[in-house]
Amino acid sequence: MISASTLKKIGLFAGGVLFGTAGVKVLSSKDAKKVYTNCTAAALRAKDCVMKTATTVQENAEDILAEAQQINEKRAAEEAAAVQTDESEAEDKGAKDFREETV
Repeated sequence: MISASTLKKIGLFAGGVLFGTAGVKVLSSKDAKKVYTNCTAAALRAKDCVMKTATTVQENAEDILAEAQQINEKRAAEEAAAVQTDESEAEDKGAKDFREETV
């Protein structure tokens, strides 16, 4: 004779097959396809929005980088000009001191 546990296992198997078959039927229905299509369309719209935002942020970062480089180049040029001015003043003072000694 068939034991109770064997009948239970057979019942669970049959229920699983029935549930799986019904699930496949529901997932492949026209209504489900409509839901999948709308979800995919929403995901694509979200992707486009994120890509536009990322592009804007990247462009702004490039602008900031370019302006920062210009500031650094200007500062370096000003420092170089200040060093040249200091050197020329030192040379002028040295030449003046030399002229005073020779007189």
